[in-house]
Amino acid sequence: MTRYKKLLIGAATVLAIGAAGTGVAVATSNDDDASDTPISGTALDRASRTALDHVGEGTVTETETGDEESYYEVEVTRDDGSQVDVQLDRDFSVVGDETDSENDG
Repeated sequence: MTRYKKLLIGAATVLAIGAAGTGVAVATSNDDDASDTPISGTALDRASRTALDHVGEGTVTETETGDEESYYEVEVTRDDGSQVDVQLDRDFSVVGDETDSENDG
């Protein structure tokens, strides 16, 4: 193998490793839109029931698994239009909530 071919193969290898590293970094970034995985199946039913019982009224408008604050997050929109994010642990116990105000953007 000539020196030129070895150099070319080495450069291609470095580029491939760099591209793979970039892909991993993008896939594991904390971009809110990229990491939102909705709750599904029976977990969705159970999480929705728990959140609605906690808030007392409203409609489940969004859910997320693996939220940065808890295992599950359920967004409930109240009848007056306000929203409450209910945080649940793996056992579907409420561990917190936060009311979204119109000033949050």
